[in-house]
Amino acid sequence: MSPEKLVRMANQIATFFASQPGTDQAERVAAHLKDFWGPEMRSELKSYVAAGHDGDVDELVVRALPLI
Repeated sequence: MSPEKLVRMANQIATFFASQPGTDQAERVAAHLKDFWGPEMRSELKSYVAAGHDGDVDELVVRALPLI
């Protein structure tokens, strides 16, 4: 899957959890990615962000990545 598609999907997840009450939105994003994304998808997203392409990745996703 292309990194752009992974980012788009992860950002959609972050948008949803950002609208939820509480202060644990990053943890919820991480839990969702752990529950519903395969290891390859998570690894690709982590590599993409680690390579410095985090400008187009939602802040909640960036905060969630170390938790998965």
